Amino acid sequence: MAKIMHVQTVLMVDDLEALKIKTGESSTKDALAKAVHHFLECEYTQVEDMWAKKLEKVVKRKREVI
Repeated sequence: MAKIMHVQTVLMVDDLEALKIKTGESSTKDALAKAVHHFLECEYTQVEDMWAKKLEKVVKRKREVI
């Protein structure tokens, strides 16, 4: 059984509105939940140079197609 904890944070209003737009959620709770879930699941979270890693993956896919 999963444990649930209520948490709070302070954010700039502009940042919160941008997060809602980016996640496609209208509520603060859902936007934050979606963002946290993505951060925890994203394979690039622990990568120092995310863009180099993404580019490497694209190049690898293109080579497999050829």
